Amino acid sequence: MGQKKLLRFKEINSFKNVLQYPNNMRGQWKYFFKNNHPINLELACGKGEYTVGLALMHPEKNYIGVDIKGNRLWAGAKKCLDKNITNAAFLRTQIGKINDYFEPCEVHEIWITFPDPQLRKSKANKRLTHPKFLRLYKQIQKPGGLIHLKTDSPDLYYFTKLVIDYYGLNMISDIDNVYKIKNLMPELNISTHYENLDIAKSKSVFYLCFTLPEVFSADDEIFSNSLKNEELNLNETRTN
Repeated sequence: MGQKKLLRFKEINSFKNVLQYPNNMRGQWKYFFKNNHPINLELACGKGEYTVGLALMHPEKNYIGVDIKGNRLWAGAKKCLDKNITNAAFLRTQIGKINDYFEPCEVHEIWITFPDPQLRKSKANKRLTHPKFLRLYKQIQKPGGLIHLKTDSPDLYYFTKLVIDYYGLNMISDIDNVYKIKNLMPELNISTHYENLDIAKSKSVFYLCFTLPEVFSADDEIFSNSLKNEELNLNETRTN
């Protein structure tokens, strides 16, 4: 591990706005923030550009960036401390354990910004919009709470549309290239490190906004089997 990473890991141990695998936080965030403002998450937040940007844009809301990489969290946490941004915090943990840290209905909105698209079919269940994760979000999110996906991966975009369609999720917004929208909502103008890298080389940024249904009625086994033909399904979706 590089010296720079080691120094950052040491520093975040003293950051008051970073919680690393904390215990007994379910239902306690209002005490942490010292207010009852809505709590919103950025999952796989990386360097936390969206957590910071949204917190500045909406001082009446609280934002928590979640990531497993302490070295990445350091950047957003340090910026918040330097600028005295008190309505943003960072949680270091695995997203698969997110419901250990929030009680039912404690979370309002969820942002998923430029996550690893997990392009291999064998890793489809690691995509953060896979039903496995959506069920975790449902356990902690307020009914009707918005989920936002912003990605430069066409594969993750079309995969998520398949999930939305198959499981009967409620589509709120579907933009296949935010760069072409003139009057874009301010939140989508926030830029991240990974967006600027354009790893997918798609020259497009996709955005989906949706809400979860009351009940996931579809059969996961059938859906999982259908992923064997995912490329065909995605191609069909692109042409529709």
